[in-house]
Amino acid sequence: MSLLRLDGVGVRFGDRVALDSVDLAVAEHETVCVLGPSGSGKSTLLRVVAGLQPADTGRVLLAGRDQGAVPAHRRGVGLMFQDHQLFPQHDVGGNVGFGLRMRGVGRAERERRVVELLDLVGLPGAERRAVAALSGGEQQRVALARALAPEPRLLMLDEPLGQLDRGLRERLVVELRELFHRLGTTVLAVTHDQGEAFALADRVVVMRDGRIEQTGSPLEVWQRPASAFVARFLGFDNVVEATVRGDAADTPWGTLPVPAGSAQGEGRLLVRPAGVRLTGEPDGLRCAVAGRTFRGNHVTLLLQPERGPRLEASCALADAPEPDAVVRVAFAAEDVVVLPGS
Repeated sequence: MSLLRLDGVGVRFGDRVALDSVDLAVAEHETVCVLGPSGSGKSTLLRVVAGLQPADTGRVLLAGRDQGAVPAHRRGVGLMFQDHQLFPQHDVGGNVGFGLRMRGVGRAERERRVVELLDLVGLPGAERRAVAALSGGEQQRVALARALAPEPRLLMLDEPLGQLDRGLRERLVVELRELFHRLGTTVLAVTHDQGEAFALADRVVVMRDGRIEQTGSPLEVWQRPASAFVARFLGFDNVVEATVRGDAADTPWGTLPVPAGSAQGEGRLLVRPAGVRLTGEPDGLRCAVAGRTFRGNHVTLLLQPERGPRLEASCALADAPEPDAVVRVAFAAEDVVVLPGS
């Protein structure tokens, strides 16, 4: 059953279309991350669901009830912003218990709930700490506890980890996923960071120019981008025009193998960096190493082929050639994707 459903939701700001007939459903206990570049409409979508931005067309339904006439404070949703928006005049306990106090929850029950939530988010005993003395990660945890305190039926996150350094983001996103699954929380999050979205979400929604470009599990979207736009947004640069005939495709890099059953005819092709393999075979595509970047346990190579646009390849540290070296490459069909869209 869908806890949240958007039916044909549209929003315009003057001549600009922010949301264009968006349909989206979020099931109970599901974590959905809306992903897209700046201006794609993802934050507007969140504000419409929260009741902070009216929809010009369409409907927002929560548990089957149309929210068109329901003000934001009565929708029963929690919202956590990128900058946390903690109250500096209150200590940690005052921040976490704020929503409960506004709802008239008694002091004893409020204090019990604050202790419980701070323990849940990994800040036991922090009730009397000043928010100004907290690190960025600790402030993020307090903001999360405050959003969870009223037990919202839907928790919405707006770039929740955007102001944190990468190492802290990577740790917290794992903790958030485990926490939401343990609590059975229904979550709608927006982010521009694909790594964050793929680590947190049960389902990923990619937006472009106010429309949904693709939706699916993180694995589905990663393995099978629905268009060249999605592929490039996910960081894949090896996208070229191609003509598929049978189990091969004519490309600027020559004839490449494609998976069996691929769509035939003219279109676009994605080659994952892992599918560009260094080879000693003399018939491999000759390339010059234009650059290389160390990625921890592997190296990303930027190759300039003797024909066609530059290629990105991935190889083991021990196999990485020196800059300006000449190598030959072959292509692995399992890492080639025939893209269905433009």
